[in-house]
Amino acid sequence: MVAGGSDGPGDVLAQPTRARLFAHLAALGRPAGTDELAAELGLHPSGVRVHLERLRAAGLLARERVPQTLGRPRDSWSIAPDALASGEPRDAYPRLARWLARSIPARPGRVREVERAGREFGRELAPSQGPAGAGETMGRALTALGFAPQRQPAKAGRVVFRLGNCPYREAVRENQPVVCALHRGLTRGLLDQLDPAARLTSFAPRDPNLAGCLIEVEGFARP
Repeated sequence: MVAGGSDGPGDVLAQPTRARLFAHLAALGRPAGTDELAAELGLHPSGVRVHLERLRAAGLLARERVPQTLGRPRDSWSIAPDALASGEPRDAYPRLARWLARSIPARPGRVREVERAGREFGRELAPSQGPAGAGETMGRALTALGFAPQRQPAKAGRVVFRLGNCPYREAVRENQPVVCALHRGLTRGLLDQLDPAARLTSFAPRDPNLAGCLIEVEGFARP
C-alpha cells in the first residue's frame, strides 16, 4: 500500500482511527470541522487532518472550505454522497436494484404494496432519537442512507429537507413510480418511529440525475 495512493474504501477503513472518524461523521449527520472532530475523538487536529484527507482521497468524505471573518478558511468535512464503505464492485448493487425495479410493474396496486413494504423498512431503520429532536434525527437517518439532506427554511411547525443526492438513481431510471413509492414509504416508516404524531405533508420527487427531491413534515413535537 503506497502512502497517498489510491487505496480502496475498505482498505482505508481498516485503520481504526479512520473508521471511527467515518462512523462519527455518519452519525453526526452534518458537516464538521477538523478541530471539532479531533476534540470529539480526543486526538490532535494535525493527525486527524491526515486521516480525513485519506478518507477524502478514497471517495468517502467531501471537503468544503468555509470562509472565516478572520484568518484563513477552515475545512468542513461531510460524508460523500456516493461513499462506499466496503470493497464490493461499484456496479453490483446498482445493477441488482435496476433489475428488481424493472421486474415490478408500476400498476397502482403494486405501487401501494411497495410503499407499504418501504414503510416497514423505515420502521426498522429508524435510529434511536436520544437527546436530539425528531427533525434532527431524521436528517441524520437520511444522511446515513446517502441522500445528503439539506434542511430548508420553513414555517413554524414544519421541517423541509432538500435531498442533494439520489442513491437509487440507477433504479429510478428503470422505474421511477415504484422506487419513489418505496422511498416515500421508507420516509413514513421513519416518522412512525421518530414521532408518530408527525405527518408527511409533501414528498416531491425530482430528476434523479439532478436530485433535489423535497420532503416536508408537519407536527414534530421537537423539530
